[in-house]
Amino acid sequence: MSLIEDGASGAGAPIVELRDVNKWYSDFHVLRDVTLTVGRGEKVVICGPSGSGKSTLIRCINRLEEHQEGEIFVDGVELVPDVRRIEAIRRQVGMVFQSFNLFPHLTVMDNLTLGPILVQGTPQEAAEAGAMELLERVKIPDQAWKYPGQLSGGQQQRVAIARALMLRPKVMLFDEPTSALDPEMISEVLEVMVELAQEGMTMICVTHEMGFARKVADLVVFMDEGEIVEAAPPEQFFADARNERTKLFLSQILH
Repeated sequence: MSLIEDGASGAGAPIVELRDVNKWYSDFHVLRDVTLTVGRGEKVVICGPSGSGKSTLIRCINRLEEHQEGEIFVDGVELVPDVRRIEAIRRQVGMVFQSFNLFPHLTVMDNLTLGPILVQGTPQEAAEAGAMELLERVKIPDQAWKYPGQLSGGQQQRVAIARALMLRPKVMLFDEPTSALDPEMISEVLEVMVELAQEGMTMICVTHEMGFARKVADLVVFMDEGEIVEAAPPEQFFADARNERTKLFLSQILH
């Protein structure tokens, strides 16, 4: 079984578009005229210093944060303050957070099947079968009936990825998915993300894992002070960055 829905892997027309997006927290201008186009099947890595607006940017794409100016489109549908439209877009956009966000009082299986059963009306037996297939793909089928607190951080994050995939999203957002993990657990999560990328899932990843960016990204975006300072394919981004702020960041993060 593919980790993504049939037909979702063909690169082509834009699936996520941000046009001159601005956001403020009171007087703090956190996103400044951000414009970004992500093609279907494209993998985009967003990096930059703390407080540069990276997480806010991807949280705006599924309306976890509300932008004040500009336009955001997901698969041609504009994200506006309409509950039905927001819910429709969220069904197409999976999100994996830094801190897993699993329900601690539910088993792994219940964490995975809750959404399809409640949101899509999937019969429990079918939802559980789909959950087991995904748990096998993220290599933890034996953890299905455990609770999150009984799992390692890497296992919990793989559960979170499987849960996001349960609704067969067209786009996956990753908000620093490895930053809360011990070093030895990072590789097991990145392995799942690399597999997703190789299968053609559209991915927008906020991460400082530059090895991952080199391996799978079609585009690397550097943000600073709420702006996209530089965006380029990885071979150009790492070997021939043009902006001085980008060069300084890379000199600090690459060893």
